[in-house]
Amino acid sequence: MTVPVALIQMDISSSESVPERVTRAFHLVRSAAEGAQIVMLPELWAVGAFEIEQLAAHAQAIDGPLMTDLGVLAAELGIWLHAGSFAERSADGELFNTSVLFDPNGSIAATYRKIHLFGFDGGETTVLSGGDELVVVDTPLGPTGLATCYDLRFPELFRALTEGGATAVLLTSGWPQPRIAHWDVLTRARAIEDQLWIVACNEVGQQGSVTLGGHSVVVDPTGEAIAAAGDAAEILRAQVDPQCSARWREEFPVLADIRLT
Repeated sequence: MTVPVALIQMDISSSESVPERVTRAFHLVRSAAEGAQIVMLPELWAVGAFEIEQLAAHAQAIDGPLMTDLGVLAAELGIWLHAGSFAERSADGELFNTSVLFDPNGSIAATYRKIHLFGFDGGETTVLSGGDELVVVDTPLGPTGLATCYDLRFPELFRALTEGGATAVLLTSGWPQPRIAHWDVLTRARAIEDQLWIVACNEVGQQGSVTLGGHSVVVDPTGEAIAAAGDAAEILRAQVDPQCSARWREEFPVLADIRLT
């Protein structure tokens, strides 16, 4: 039995206020939930992945109003909701780029603090702290890893998720258009290397001088993109077979031949 997923490739242009975008996102989740069991939002969608200077002003605790309201929405709709990521302010005042996954009861099933911060001593690294824990959680897709945007460039993270049992990875992102060719290659590469599903939700729009690239995609464990978005806002839908990874790993057992770790 396949699992219907819906990826919300939002326009996150700076011309829209944060409250306006939050309201619009809730409407989009409602639309995406029609016929979907799992719904995804992109990275830092409420503020914008490249609106770094605004993150601190809009940061909230994990039990703050934004995530609380999204949990209520997940329960109302009876869906698994990957709420993208948001600027989390921890109890000791640190800021993290944190992904949150809600179950259909509206409870938090998992959180993941982005490990690889983008910016080369600038950007995210100037305001955020990096996480240090890998996350694999049981979902309708099977054991599912969580990752965020720049993590995609680090194959060792995905191999560690695979070693942790993952047969799928949900990747939330704010990937820019100038490097979208890298995204197209790397989403497929990570699926091929680890013989797992990559369900990757990106965003579009203009944030300052940065154009976001879209191309949200669902890649199966053989590396085939079974659904792919363009460079405009849309809800991308796909049917994911949770057993595909196990079948392919048995048919083509490349992971058994790993020699270097």
